[in-house]
Amino acid sequence: MTDVLVVGGGNAALCAALMAREAGASVLLLESSPRAWRGGNSQHTRNLRCMHDAPQDVLIDAYPEEEYWQDLLKVTGGLTDEHLARLAIRASSGCRDWMRSHGVHFQPPLSGALHVARTNAFFMGGGKALVNAYFRSAERLGVQIRYDTPVASIERDGDRFVAARTAGGERIAARSCVLAAGGFESNRAWLREAWGQNERGEWPADNFLIRGTRFNEGVLLKHMIETGADAVGDPTQAHMVAIDARAPLYDGGICTRIDCVSLGVVVNREGLRFYDEGEDFWPKRYAIWGRLVAQQPGQVGYSIIDQKAIGRFMPPVFPGTVAHTLAELAGKLGLPESAFVQTVEAYNAACRPGRFDHTALDDCRTEGLAPAKTHWARPLDTPPYYGYALKPGITFTYLGLKVNDKAAVHFGGRPSPNLFVAGEMMAGNVLGKGYTAGVGMAIGTAFGRIAGTQAALAAKTEAAHASA
Repeated sequence: MTDVLVVGGGNAALCAALMAREAGASVLLLESSPRAWRGGNSQHTRNLRCMHDAPQDVLIDAYPEEEYWQDLLKVTGGLTDEHLARLAIRASSGCRDWMRSHGVHFQPPLSGALHVARTNAFFMGGGKALVNAYFRSAERLGVQIRYDTPVASIERDGDRFVAARTAGGERIAARSCVLAAGGFESNRAWLREAWGQNERGEWPADNFLIRGTRFNEGVLLKHMIETGADAVGDPTQAHMVAIDARAPLYDGGICTRIDCVSLGVVVNREGLRFYDEGEDFWPKRYAIWGRLVAQQPGQVGYSIIDQKAIGRFMPPVFPGTVAHTLAELAGKLGLPESAFVQTVEAYNAACRPGRFDHTALDDCRTEGLAPAKTHWARPLDTPPYYGYALKPGITFTYLGLKVNDKAAVHFGGRPSPNLFVAGEMMAGNVLGKGYTAGVGMAIGTAFGRIAGTQAALAAKTEAAHASA
């Protein structure tokens, strides 16, 4: 019998498999996707948010625990478990040497990656290179890997894990198990049910794009909740980014993100602004804009900039719509010309002179305008003008399973002795809402490693009991 069964194939699952194998356990990893699409949402990532008290290799200055915690506290609005959050924060400071030992390489941030040179360590080759390195290391260490093997249910004896059953009906027993099969972001029916119908009679989720993997349908998550596992989180909360409306339905990844929001204004299809574009640094705010756009008519928005912004943000994969007048841009974007021009002119008039600095919370702001733009507010007065249509892009959902600091799944408040969970399936313990760049990988790495270690220990205990 296998010691540790790992369900999933992304960062958290791989960290669990590697740690369990290093602890001497035999490990079988089941990945629902074909080999070519392995890696879950981790293949679309590019960095890890890291605590550090002094400069460390690719990280400059310092990013101490308390600052990291305050950043997380601010974006979550307090909807976070401080004990578990601090555990992940502390773990982020010492995991990179272990990652390197499994073939992961780091590089300094690209010049367009604003505001994260101090806080985030970037993977050379991005997330796809990271998961490929982990898979290679796992194979070298003797981890068994099966692709095209989605798990549909778990067999238990009370709180104890006994076996997993695949979607094809195969029963796979193991002494312990780590669940790391992701959220339900690619289950469009579940998204529709969670988001419901709005006051305009729309079903917002019907207009969402799935920025992440198409294989995270939440089948195992739903099964666990329905069969008594303690849950945490709101099913409508997610890492939800405003992405290019022309992005593919699945697997658009980072290149579909529109990063010029803080350099201009965002309007809805009625030509009206609806939120402060300069509220905070983009890495702390980019993941709220999908939800903001989701609340607008038709679940669409438009990011508008002028020539002054070009070269100040990471260009998206698709070029913007270009026009030499605001009226022309309104026509090309299908916006009501009068309302749009009036919105931009009112914004321009409200901009107060200041010293523009996109690397700091500067003093360029609006006055007498609602909603205000509190930083980086400069008039849009230098043609050509550019417009990008936006849609909500879900990366991963926050509804998950409740855990303790040993990553144990809970049933009726009791931790299971041999069933653990990591990654998106438990990230809602730390992320009640909001997001800041790189924290998902920090959570997945920390709890993946914990889950793998604990699963190996549990397997030894189970084996001892069986032979007693």
